[in-house]
Amino acid sequence: MNGERGRGRGKLKAARLSPRDVAHVGSSGLRSRPMRVVLSALGIAIGIATMISVVGISASSQAQLLRELDKLGTNLLVASPGESMFAGEEVKLPEESAGMVGRIKGVQDVGATADLNATVRRTEKVDEDDTGGIAVKATTADLLRVLRGEVGSGSWLNAATGRYPSVVLGHVAAERLGITEPGRQVWLGDRYFTVVGILAPLPLAPEIERSALVGWEGAKRLLDFDGHPTSVYERSADAAVEGVRKVMAATVDPRNPQNVKVTDPSSALRAKAATEGAFSSLLLGLGGIALLVGGVGVANTMIISVLERRYEIGLRRSLGATRGQIRIQFVTESLMLSGLGGLAGVALGAAATGVYAHSGGLPWVVPLWAVAGGFGATLVIGTVAGLYPAVRASRLSPTLALHAA
Repeated sequence: MNGERGRGRGKLKAARLSPRDVAHVGSSGLRSRPMRVVLSALGIAIGIATMISVVGISASSQAQLLRELDKLGTNLLVASPGESMFAGEEVKLPEESAGMVGRIKGVQDVGATADLNATVRRTEKVDEDDTGGIAVKATTADLLRVLRGEVGSGSWLNAATGRYPSVVLGHVAAERLGITEPGRQVWLGDRYFTVVGILAPLPLAPEIERSALVGWEGAKRLLDFDGHPTSVYERSADAAVEGVRKVMAATVDPRNPQNVKVTDPSSALRAKAATEGAFSSLLLGLGGIALLVGGVGVANTMIISVLERRYEIGLRRSLGATRGQIRIQFVTESLMLSGLGGLAGVALGAAATGVYAHSGGLPWVVPLWAVAGGFGATLVIGTVAGLYPAVRASRLSPTLALHAA
């Protein structure tokens, strides 16, 4: 009995390493070789930075598009002439189209434009065929309210200016004509018109951005406008959009509803927002490859570290360190190395997204899932990269390790 107690008291138990001890021994290799740590972590950082910036830039662009949709609304519909059943026959919307659409239940605002057979140039000396892609349109006074547009400078057409040689330019049209402020004159049709306003960008109506807009009555008096609209814009309550869409063609032209085309301008923005990240997959793949290459670099660094530190490993084993403690030491070192690269990559990716967003006037959006997923991926790669070197280190014989050193 006493012998068994003596043998029990004589057994040695390996000391347990506290988390602080594990962090200390795991970081010792990193502290002794800082340049190698920087170069090894760089591969991880580049991969994570690529992934974070790709996701962040895509999310920032989507946020901007969704912000525009919220501002402009998704309850705008446009009626325009479709294709006639008879080849070569021109389709015209009835003159009273806008008024009829305004009677549909749920419709809040209605505006209309009409394409005019005229050109706009800086002066009459410019070649008539040199239109710069600028269309001339007649417009009703309600159009800007329907589109939720804004006048960048000057003023919108009113009951007075809409009857006389006055014109409002879309911002693209103004740029192409070289007009930077109201008060200038342009040659429109066969006379000079005074520019009374320049519109701010209209994402839902790019055709208006590239147009010179003349008042409805002024177009009839001065440009031989026949009164038939080309496009009828309506803004309805959100709940009434589908109902209005179903009856809009028949309301515009009850005799030939098949000749009326009804479109939703906001669908293009919604589709763009939905496909904004379509090309991000390739870049994410490249980022993933860079991340794997970084993981291979970490594994290579850890293997070299094991070979260089055989004496240290043999000494620790001879002093009582277990194989498990050696494995924990080198896995921890690998995790720290990858973690440093991951943190640097997250910071670089977020900074790159911020620079892109600031330069493009976009909101700065870095999804939390991308940050958490990217950093989590570095820890997984660090663990996998450190397993083989850790196992190899733990299997070194203390005697052979000290002898080889």
